[in-house]
Amino acid sequence: MTLDAGLRTVVLDGGPVSIAELEAVARHGARVELGAQGRQRLTAARVALEGALEQGEVIYGVNTGFGSLARQRVSQDELKEVQRNLILSHASGVGELLPDDVVRGMLFLLAASLTRGLSAVRPVLVEHAVALLNAGVTPCVPAVGSVGASGDLAPLAHAALVLLGAGEARVAGECVTGAEALARSGLTPLELKAKEGLALINGTHMMAASAGLSCADVQRLFSAALVAAAMSIDACRGTDEFLDERVHAARGQPGQREVAERLAALIASSEIVPSHLHHDPRVQDPYSLRCAPVVLGACLDAIHFVEGVVERELGAVTDNPLVFSEAAAGARHVVSAGNFHGMPLALALDTLTIALAHLAGIAERRVYYMLAASDAENPLNPHLFPKPGTHSGLMIAQYAAAACCNELIGLSTPASVANLPTSAGMEDYNSFGAYSARKARIAVERATQVVSIELLCAAEALEYQRPLRSGAGVEAAHAAIREVVSRRTADRPPAPDIHALEQMVQAGRFSG
Repeated sequence: MTLDAGLRTVVLDGGPVSIAELEAVARHGARVELGAQGRQRLTAARVALEGALEQGEVIYGVNTGFGSLARQRVSQDELKEVQRNLILSHASGVGELLPDDVVRGMLFLLAASLTRGLSAVRPVLVEHAVALLNAGVTPCVPAVGSVGASGDLAPLAHAALVLLGAGEARVAGECVTGAEALARSGLTPLELKAKEGLALINGTHMMAASAGLSCADVQRLFSAALVAAAMSIDACRGTDEFLDERVHAARGQPGQREVAERLAALIASSEIVPSHLHHDPRVQDPYSLRCAPVVLGACLDAIHFVEGVVERELGAVTDNPLVFSEAAAGARHVVSAGNFHGMPLALALDTLTIALAHLAGIAERRVYYMLAASDAENPLNPHLFPKPGTHSGLMIAQYAAAACCNELIGLSTPASVANLPTSAGMEDYNSFGAYSARKARIAVERATQVVSIELLCAAEALEYQRPLRSGAGVEAAHAAIREVVSRRTADRPPAPDIHALEQMVQAGRFSG
């Protein structure tokens, strides 16, 4: 893929998609185009498929039924009908609608995967999917229905309905029928041919889109979490001794070493650290400070693992069967396998949610420590209230952080470890990665809220250390916070302040 920063256009040429390109299309309206190389790949694969059909090959999902009905042959004159019926019958999702960015990302990844030329669809199919994206037509897709193994069948079927002029879609924020959405955008319904209905729904594109967008959010969240932790170190008058690089070299964990280096850089040249270097009776800081490099480093290693899985999935073909236009002598052009199975994403996304639970959990402990103000060596008012006795300060902000962490604990139960067979037992081991993706998306939101609460409290606690200054990185973040959240001089609702900081985290305003 190529992304033209000036024109904000992503060209589909059959190559892999990056997380940045996914986010550009899904959230920022970047246009999508089918490139010449991608068109060539599509045409070559389609010729190979049609050649196999002409030779009388029995091909799953093309001239057979689906799932447990795979032994049922489909006659030549029914090939089109069975593909349309597949879309209609599989649109069985329930629950609230998926967010628009996930649906747009799903359509984009579907188009990108098809363009790799192993699904044997006609170029016109990709052109129609791209046209929906560029016209701002977003199919209405229920969130629940995929078991994450035979592809995201139900969600993709709901999206495909709109390509056929059926279903529902949002246009300019209004929900209309698929037919009306196409008409408003000057588009025409698509008529499917052999294999094309199956290719539209037999992939991990919903899971992958949600995973990729979550990874983009986590990159910004993790930087903010490091800033919050660094600010808390000085706000709590912690030592920087536990950031000694020799300590982390002795452990040998890459994430831990990186986090220690980044925290040390944020508080470098702090005036607060040396101010209590002598005659301080404290021997060690609590784990939430002292073990921050270890805990957040483990989270970072997990996040890097997840990003690797997701990046590979963004360049994958997860359809079945696959059509290889170039095959060695004696080798089949059409191969039936199981690339649609979502276990790689399911395991990764379950891991991501667990990592975010720890990222938020240790942040909440630092919030508690600051608000308890139990350390006689640190001149903080309990709950950071501006006037003892008449103000409650940020007491209940910690309650909100605790509530978020409790929800994260529940979300951390893996979806991928339970199996429920489907399709009369033919599909006897599923990943349930769609639910892993849904939980991870919620986990990102809750963890962002906890980190925002820590930023709120740490910024307030840092005021008690004045006139001493922290490191340049922490002070830059503190100044950015004060642009939207003023120091507390009397009680006021913390919720608007938390929300403002949450938006800053989501926008990537904190560089850690």
